Amino acid sequence: MEVLKVILMLTLIVCAITVSRVKNLLTCIIIFMSYSCVMSLIWILLQSPDLAITEAAVGAGVSGVMLLLTLKKIHKVKGGRNDEEEE
Repeated sequence: MEVLKVILMLTLIVCAITVSRVKNLLTCIIIFMSYSCVMSLIWILLQSPDLAITEAAVGAGVSGVMLLLTLKKIHKVKGGRNDEEEE
């Protein structure tokens, strides 16, 4: 069990460092969502199921979907401006 905890903690550290270094926004959002999933597993191992459910629902679920929708809208705006400039 201790090995699993160490692996999960190392995964959290790698995710945190990777999010700050990645240039692609979609990749950054996916890493952020995986960070939240790993964190919810850690909460389960710490015997806090209420925090685990909240982390999974809010961190990976709602926040991830909102960030993905925002990214989609940003690309629509950029795409609309590029089409107008080409004409």
